[in-house]
Amino acid sequence: MDIQEVENSIHVPLPEDTSTGIGCVGSGFIMADCHLVAYRQHGLNPVGITSKTRANAQAVADRHEIGSVYDTVAELVANPEVQILDVAVPPDLQLPVIKEALAAPNSLKGILAQKPLGCDYAEALEVVQLCERSGVTLGVNQNMRYDHSVRACHHLLKSGTLGEPVLATIDMRAIPHWMPWQERQGWVTTRIMSIHHLDTFRYWLGNPDRIFASVRPDPRTTFAHQDGIGLYTLEYNSGPRASSWDDVWAGPAREGAAAEIGIQWRVEGTEGLAKGTIGWPSYPERTPSTLDYSTIHDGAQWKSPRWDKVWFPDAFIGPMADLLTAVQTGGQHPCNGQDNLWTMALVDAAYTSASQHRAVAPAEIVERAGAG
Repeated sequence: MDIQEVENSIHVPLPEDTSTGIGCVGSGFIMADCHLVAYRQHGLNPVGITSKTRANAQAVADRHEIGSVYDTVAELVANPEVQILDVAVPPDLQLPVIKEALAAPNSLKGILAQKPLGCDYAEALEVVQLCERSGVTLGVNQNMRYDHSVRACHHLLKSGTLGEPVLATIDMRAIPHWMPWQERQGWVTTRIMSIHHLDTFRYWLGNPDRIFASVRPDPRTTFAHQDGIGLYTLEYNSGPRASSWDDVWAGPAREGAAAEIGIQWRVEGTEGLAKGTIGWPSYPERTPSTLDYSTIHDGAQWKSPRWDKVWFPDAFIGPMADLLTAVQTGGQHPCNGQDNLWTMALVDAAYTSASQHRAVAPAEIVERAGAG
C-alpha cells in the first residue's frame, strides 16, 4: 500500500455545513483544552456553554469566544441555535445531564457523549434508549479511535494489507493525573484508561468472544481502588488474540527512579505487521503518534508514514465531525450508542473477570441487563 494512502486515512472529513450550533456542557480540561481547541481550528460553531460553576464556564467562553453562558443545561438547550449537545462531564453526571437536556424544550438533533457512556453497562443502555426515543443521533467520544496511528492501522487491517489478523497488543506505561471524581467512583484504570484500548481492539478486530482480566492496586494512588494495574487478554473464536498491559504505576519514577513512559502497540497479520506509538504521555508537548509497517510484498522494508497531528487536541475534531455529518446526512455516527454498548459490556466483563478470576463473555453482561 502506498504511504500517501495511509497518511490520507488519518483524516476525518469535515461536514458539509460547519455552521451548526453546538452547545457545550462542562468547562474542564477535555472541553477547554481539547474539544474547543479542535473545533475552533476547523471552523465549527460553539454557541453556548454551561458548567457546574458559572465562573468556570464564563472563563472558557471568553477564551474560546463563545457568545452565551447559561446556568443550567435546560437553559442551554432552550436556545434554538443549539442543535448539537457536546457533553463533557464525569460519567456519573452524564446520564442526569442527558436526561435534563432531553426533558427540556430543545432543538437537539445530536449528542456527543463522553466515554465511559455511563458508570456501567446498564446506565449506558439507558442513555442509548433515551436518545433513540427522542430521535436524537448519539455519538460516543471514544477518542483513541481518532488517534492518527490507530486510524492508520485500522485502514491497513480493513484494506487487507496485513492479511488476516493474528495478534494485537498495547503496552501502556504512563502516569496520568487523577481527577477528583475518580476518587468517589473508586476507579483508576479499567473504565478510565483501559476502555480506550478495549475499544481500539474492537475497532481493529471486532467484538471479542471473551476476556480474561487481572488487576491489582497502583501503589502510588492513595484512594481506595482495585484496578490500578490491569492485564487482560481478548479471545476471538475466529482466531485472533489481543492483549494489553495497562500500567499507571510505571515504576517508581515519581519517587526518584529513572522514568520510562510511553504507549506502544503492535498488530501482526499473516501478510504483514504494523507497530506504533501513542504520543499522548508527553502532553502538553506536541509528540505525534507514529506508525511503521511492513508486508511480505515490501522486500523486508519498513514503511514509515509521518504526520504533524497529535491525539490531544487534534484528534478531537473527529468525533464531532462524524456526528455533524451523521446528523446532516441522516446516517449513524461510526461510534454510535448501540456500537458503544459493546465496549461498555467489554469493560464490565473485565471487572467481572478480575473479581471472579474467570473468562467472561461480553454477551453475558448484555444478557444480565436484559437486553440480549
